[in-house]
Amino acid sequence: MTKSYLTRLALLGVGLLSSTPQLKAQFSLIGQLRTRTELRNGVANLPLAGASPAFFTSQRARLTFGYKWERITFGFAVQDVRVWGQDASTISSADGNRLMVHEAWGDIVLLNRADTTIKSKVIDFLSLKIGRQEMVYDDSRLIGNLDWLQQGRRFDAALLKAQHNGWALDLGVGFNQNTDAFGLAGTYYTPANVPTSALSTQNVTLPVPSGFLPTVGKGGAPVVVNAVSTNGQNQQFKSFQMAYLTRKFRQAKFSALVFKDDFQKYRLDSIGTASTGYVYGRRYDQSGTNSRVTYGGMLTGQSGIATKVFWQAFGYWQTGKDRDGLQIRKAHHYGANAIVQKGNFGVGPGYEIVSGNNDATLKAGETNRFDPLYGTPHKFWGLMDYFYAGTGSPSGGLQDAYVKVRYTGKRLSTTFDIHYFALANTTYNKQPDMTSATPLSAKLGVEYDLVATYALNKYTMLEAGYAIMNGTNTLEYTKQGTMNQKDKVGTWAYLMINIKPDFFASK
Repeated sequence: MTKSYLTRLALLGVGLLSSTPQLKAQFSLIGQLRTRTELRNGVANLPLAGASPAFFTSQRARLTFGYKWERITFGFAVQDVRVWGQDASTISSADGNRLMVHEAWGDIVLLNRADTTIKSKVIDFLSLKIGRQEMVYDDSRLIGNLDWLQQGRRFDAALLKAQHNGWALDLGVGFNQNTDAFGLAGTYYTPANVPTSALSTQNVTLPVPSGFLPTVGKGGAPVVVNAVSTNGQNQQFKSFQMAYLTRKFRQAKFSALVFKDDFQKYRLDSIGTASTGYVYGRRYDQSGTNSRVTYGGMLTGQSGIATKVFWQAFGYWQTGKDRDGLQIRKAHHYGANAIVQKGNFGVGPGYEIVSGNNDATLKAGETNRFDPLYGTPHKFWGLMDYFYAGTGSPSGGLQDAYVKVRYTGKRLSTTFDIHYFALANTTYNKQPDMTSATPLSAKLGVEYDLVATYALNKYTMLEAGYAIMNGTNTLEYTKQGTMNQKDKVGTWAYLMINIKPDFFASK
C-alpha cells in the first residue's frame, strides 16, 4: 500500500468525521499574515542626539488549528516571525529556524451539568486545559498574550477551570526547566535565552557554560541587556501558581487574582582567566527560589442607555521577594478610568500609579517597586513602550494621568491618547559631579498617540499610527543614566496590514 494511498485514505477519514452530524465535531483553521512597517526615532528610549531614525518591516505568519467535540477542545498554532531581509534570499542551515509552536493545548471536560451522560453534578462545569497556551485575564493588565509583539507570549501551564452559580474560578500551575538531558541533577533553572558565547574583558570569545547567565563583558558593557525581567521580555519564572475568581453582576464584573511566581536563586560568578579575561554574570546553581505574591482585584462596568459610561477601578499589591532576593515592601499598583460614549464618539480620563523606590527612605535589601507581571504594557503606558517593556522602567515608579478620545465607525475607527508621565517616588540625581543627593524633577514627559484602523474587507485590517514623546532630563537619566546627551523628542510611525482568513468559513 503506497504512502500516497494512505494519505488519501487519511484525508478521506478526516472528511467523513467532519461531515458526520451525529459526532458533532467542529474544525477551524485560521490563518494570519501581519506585516508592520515602522519608522523609529526614539521608541522605548530617547534617541541619541543627531542619530538617524530606524526603518524596517517585520512580519508574523501564523496558522491556528482548532478541534472541538463534546468533551474536548484542541488548539494548535504554529508561527514564523521575522524582519524582512533578515535572511538571505537563499538561506542556509546556519541562518537558523524561526518557525515555532506558539500554542499546543488540550482542554478536557471533566464535569458538565448540561451533559446528561456525565453522572456527577457537583458543580456546573469543570475542565482541565493543559499544554502551551495563551493566558489572558481581564484587560491583560497583569497577565496577557502580549499580542502587539510579533512573537506574542505563551505559557507552558495547566489550568483547572470551574464554573458554578455564576462564579468562575481558574487554578493554574507551571514549572519550567531548561532541558531534559540525561546526567543532570537537581532542578536548577537559568531564566533567560543564554548566548552560547560572550566577549571577555580582554576581547576574547569565551564559551558560556550551562547554568551561567553572562551580564557584563568587554569594557563593562552588558552582555544580556535587562538579563532577568518579567515583562516584555523572556518568560522568567521558575514556577508559578495562580487563582483567578470572577463573576458578573448585571452590568458590572468583579475579578480577583492571586499570582505567585518563583525565581531560581543565583550567585555572582565569572568565567575566564587572567590571560583570557573575564565575563561576569550569575550562576544559577543555588537551592531554593525567591517567591513573590501578587494579589488584588478589579471592577469594571457600564451604565446609561443613549449615553453610556464605561468605567474601571483596580488595585493590586505585591509581597515576598523579587527575583534578586530583595524583600518587597509596600509595592502597589492602582488606578481608575472612565469613557463617556455617545453614538460613535467617546472621551474620558484616567489615572494610575505603579509604585517605585523612594531614594530618601529606601533601606538596604528592600524594594518598593511593583512589577506588572506578564501583561501588555503597550496597551496602557503609551504606545512607544517607554515603561515596563523591553527597556525597563524608572526605579522611582510611574504616575500616568491620561485622556482618551475615540471614534468607532462601521469600517473606520480612531483613537487619540494623551499621557502625562511622572515619577511616583523621589529619585536622586546620582551623577558623579553632584556633591549631594539632589531630587530629580518628577516630570518624565508627555506622550501623544494617534491610531486609525480601517477594515478593507472581512479578513483584512489596515492600521496606521503616529506617536510623539516630549521627554525630559528626568526621563533620560532614569532610563539611560545620562543627561543632555539625548534628544528630548522621540517619534514613531507605523503601518500595519493584518490579514486573517478563516479557511473553513462559509460565504
